Amino acid sequence: MEIKLVDKPIPLSDVAAMAEAQFGEMIKATVDVERKMLALGGDLHSDEEALLLEGGSKQENLWGINIYPGNAEKERVEFDSMINVRPSQNNRSRGVEDPKIRERILGIVESLIPS
Repeated sequence: MEIKLVDKPIPLSDVAAMAEAQFGEMIKATVDVERKMLALGGDLHSDEEALLLEGGSKQENLWGINIYPGNAEKERVEFDSMINVRPSQNNRSRGVEDPKIRERILGIVESLIPS
């Protein structure tokens, strides 16, 4: 599947269709918290990350998530990606440990993929 860069709102139904075509109920996404955009649809978060880096994003601003478009808004985002493991930023797990960064990610997802 081709990776889609999202910097303007897209319908949740489009995301659901992408998810269905790829993993079923889930789609991978990588969020640039500084540029307020995301990449959707890579087989791996690292594929999305590479595309964003090529487009001018900075590594420290990129975070991998999984989106479940069929879930309620509060349960739609899962913070789980190997690209999130970065001890240099005090993030030692696949999750996003900093609550402020999590909130920024959720805000970007909600603004770009409104319910």
